[in-house]
Amino acid sequence: MLLYVTKGESVKEEPVRQRLLGEATRLFAEQGFEGTSVQEIVVAAGVTKGAMYHYFDSKDDLLHEIYGRVLRMQMDRLTQIADGGGTVVERLHRAAADVVETTTANLDDSKIFFRSMHLLAPETRKSVRAERRRYHERFRDLVLEGQRDGVFSERVPAEIVVDYFFGSVHHLGTWYHADGPLTGAQVGKHFADLLLTSLGSGHVDQ
Repeated sequence: MLLYVTKGESVKEEPVRQRLLGEATRLFAEQGFEGTSVQEIVVAAGVTKGAMYHYFDSKDDLLHEIYGRVLRMQMDRLTQIADGGGTVVERLHRAAADVVETTTANLDDSKIFFRSMHLLAPETRKSVRAERRRYHERFRDLVLEGQRDGVFSERVPAEIVVDYFFGSVHHLGTWYHADGPLTGAQVGKHFADLLLTSLGSGHVDQ
């Protein structure tokens, strides 16, 4: 399943932390990060400021967590795929398709974050970049593994391959729509096929 944010629960049943994140995500999407106050978030979530500060230190912390929860989920999935069974071609294809599919499934979170990242405090920005870098490096290790084994071409350094691929992934928020002609899974397969073709390994039929 690709729905990682609890939906459909009543206000009383839904955990306060999730409710705060859900309302912050909605308000940031509608009004922008700068245009949304802490007071608006807590009123929308039906909690007090004290309850919010029990879970989050600041509005910055909320924005960080909106993206961080998606990134942590993607890191867990990537680790399972990379350490799982199959050839390096199969594992890289699954990893590439998965990051696209999970990004499209949580597109508002990613769009809000990248649109507002420059507004975060410097130390918070540094922390997020480090978290994202760890994900990219784990993904790059799959490319390096295939290059060492002679399965992938070494014409282009693995670092550039990964930067180019993720540039396309981060661009999804500018054009992908859930009600468009392609599902996130279909877009993910196309992206994965293109990545493997660029590495000289063709594509994997899934």
